[in-house]
Amino acid sequence: MSTDAQDADGEDDLRERITNFLRRNFPQIQMHGGSAAIQHIDTETGEVSIQLGGACSGCGISPMTIQAIKSRMVKEIPEITKVHADTGMEGMGGEGGEGGEGGHGGMEPSFPGETTDESDGRDEGPQAPF
Repeated sequence: MSTDAQDADGEDDLRERITNFLRRNFPQIQMHGGSAAIQHIDTETGEVSIQLGGACSGCGISPMTIQAIKSRMVKEIPEITKVHADTGMEGMGGEGGEGGEGGHGGMEPSFPGETTDESDGRDEGPQAPF
């Protein structure tokens, strides 16, 4: 078997183990409508790039999920030395993004029935039935 074929087999094996790791340790990603895809594997340096998508984009707990993936994957898969993971929401509060005010990318939460200073004083939110 050539060296290239061995490298490809090694990468395929590592890719399968990463996929199994994500399914086994983070089933909530798929259960909640999200996805985790391996973007790149560098078998020489041991670096892996993971992209979270679907419902993970914009999810408030995705930074915690990313941190857990990063810390646990390097412990459970010896060949992995560093994990890069994000939701594609950098600059909007995603992993690695500063995002502006409060780390929320300038996006402020809004609540039903809430008025703002710019409004004309009318509350357009839903009314309670009582």
